[in-house]
Amino acid sequence: MLSSFEIMETIKMIQEEHLDIRTITMGISLLDCCSSDADKACQRIYDKITTKAKNLVQTGENIEKEYGIPIINKRISVTPISLVAGCCDEENYLKYAKTLERAAIETGVNFIGGFSALVHKGYTEGDRRLIETIPYALAETDHVCSSVNVGTTKAGINMDAVKQMGEIIKQTAELTKDRDSLGCAKLVVFANVPEDNPFMAGAFHGVGEPETVINVGVSGPGVVKCALEKVKGADFGTVAETIKKTAFKITRMGQLVAQEASKRLNMPFGIVDLSLAPTPAIGDSVAHILEEMGLEVCGTHGTTAALALLNDAVKKGGVMASSYVGGLSGAFIPVSEDAGMIHAAKIGSLTIDKLEAMTCVCSVGLDMIAVPGETPASTISAIIADEAAIGMINTKTTAVRVIPVCDKQVGDTVEFGGLLGSAPIMPVHGDSSEMFIRRGGRIPAPIQSLKN
Repeated sequence: MLSSFEIMETIKMIQEEHLDIRTITMGISLLDCCSSDADKACQRIYDKITTKAKNLVQTGENIEKEYGIPIINKRISVTPISLVAGCCDEENYLKYAKTLERAAIETGVNFIGGFSALVHKGYTEGDRRLIETIPYALAETDHVCSSVNVGTTKAGINMDAVKQMGEIIKQTAELTKDRDSLGCAKLVVFANVPEDNPFMAGAFHGVGEPETVINVGVSGPGVVKCALEKVKGADFGTVAETIKKTAFKITRMGQLVAQEASKRLNMPFGIVDLSLAPTPAIGDSVAHILEEMGLEVCGTHGTTAALALLNDAVKKGGVMASSYVGGLSGAFIPVSEDAGMIHAAKIGSLTIDKLEAMTCVCSVGLDMIAVPGETPASTISAIIADEAAIGMINTKTTAVRVIPVCDKQVGDTVEFGGLLGSAPIMPVHGDSSEMFIRRGGRIPAPIQSLKN
């Protein structure tokens, strides 16, 4: 039984500390929609998504009203389209992207993820066609999100794919330049991608997942910061314990919502992703948590250590609250979506190099970083390669969501709006990585991959 104190504490978290459920994401397998006839496959895809997810948004809204818990997004993830469309003879997969868009509009969800390919060890023809379609798919849709996995600890890094993704990101930026290259915000490049991630833009429904599943992503940086304000000056053991207890409470709320949605939609409950997902709102920042630990500003010396403590304590608290924790789980550091990160980047304390160091100990990687539009594709590829290497060597998920904003220079700011926030244009190294990226081939898997 919950005590009256615990109930009031949760209400305070919601009303004053920005606690919310960031997303209910329904995963849907599309493997039974395959057909050599693309039109037939697309009709099957549309029919299946709109049937399975027809009550998703309404169910989320009902839970929100009944429990008083804000649920910010309702989303869908599907089987990577490169697998579903691989048997058709279409030259590009734009038709599939537009089908996903129509299904997203019909169901009323915020985003649909899964215009994706897994190429960590090499390409199929379906992978090639999908990747070449990505810029056009993201330019001609509003709700479709795309991801590509280019490396794993077991396989190494596909450097041909890394090179191509730098070019794809540049092309996407150019095709959406009238919207400040916003298409790139819907595209993420992974290493060690998880199959049950409910967060966009990287969500897809893995082939090891059930027919349908409900995954929930929680949030709550503001709650953690408020908890740390009560232990000012305490040692790091106390800080870690405080974060663990807070993460436990946040995850419990997420599991409650996930199980309720699962029951009402008659679908299996998959996982709770207990990631601290920030927003541009003041008081909802991961950077401010790190500063509450004693850093003058996020990005200064000590930032990586503080983030490591935060990430670990969040996971420890979360796994005590739920036996089914998955996805990315930990702390996100998306620059444009975090008020504290935005400030630190604007004053020059937070650089891409420092962010790269932080990605060694956080949940994902270089996320929602705006760079000058003139940044060469090879430089973007090299950034992807660096992050993939961190993921491969450390057996963790890493990712890059970088936005080369056309016609913007260092010192400019770009406004994306909503949860995507705003971002200062951050400088990249001017020295060329062209010859390095041009080598191609595959970086071999590290020795620690040989665990059999």
